[in-house]
Amino acid sequence: MTQTALPCRSVLYVPASRARAMEKAKGLPIDAIIFDLEDAVAADGKAAARNLLAETLKAGGFGQRQQIVRINGFDTEWGADDLAAISAARPQAILLPKVNSAKDIEALAALLDATPDTAQTKIWAMMETPQGILNAAQIAAAPRMAGFVIGTNDLAKDLKSRTRGAMVTALQLCLLAARAQGLLCVDGVYNAFKDEAGLAAECTQGRDFGFDGKTLIHPAQIAVTNAAFAPSEAEIDLARRQITAFNDAQSRGEGVAVVDGKIVENLHVETARTTLAIADAIAASEAE
Repeated sequence: MTQTALPCRSVLYVPASRARAMEKAKGLPIDAIIFDLEDAVAADGKAAARNLLAETLKAGGFGQRQQIVRINGFDTEWGADDLAAISAARPQAILLPKVNSAKDIEALAALLDATPDTAQTKIWAMMETPQGILNAAQIAAAPRMAGFVIGTNDLAKDLKSRTRGAMVTALQLCLLAARAQGLLCVDGVYNAFKDEAGLAAECTQGRDFGFDGKTLIHPAQIAVTNAAFAPSEAEIDLARRQITAFNDAQSRGEGVAVVDGKIVENLHVETARTTLAIADAIAASEAE
């Protein structure tokens, strides 16, 4: 299944308890925001945060940035209240933490189905447990699914792994499942937010694996991430030439073209069109 061309290079976690941070996010060059009611909010601040977030979402002003709300899990005392409070704001998407199986998504989808305000709300899944990774294909195919967010910190804890390399199998399983269903798939955070070189290296690896973008913990990480996951000028130029050459070949009754000494077939043209669509979407967002 073809993945969406919606840009999702930079996905910033913003604490839903911090009005100033949410206001600042309206002016940041990010593709998506995760308004966090889970890890970023202390237990005694959950109620106030969910109410503040509901009012913030109703007020709008976030432009073309995707707006995703990470609620607390339904196995906690806050999850149901989070969803109830946020639903009236007609959220674009709900991010469910620690998804273990498709049943977790199906249960949330049923709750969204029962409320007119959430008729269009999509679901994203935090892929951060061993069980969830092993069930990635079924989770990706569940109702209302729009994307995966990899929770590399929690996953590393559960795996008892000390390196990113130890998680490569998990990352690839999530990517395979996401691509099979046409979902977005966003890489985990890079904790050392002042280490630009380390961030750039991990972004490059994630991009080359196939991730659409990366989750961020600090605005200082935005520029590096956007640059890594955006099509380069050379890639855009090649995409245009591939499409032109293939169209010319078809007009001659030929099924393949040659660009820069390499064969161009239907599959290459599909990739080229996705590249141009992403570049156009990025340009549109930057012109806001």
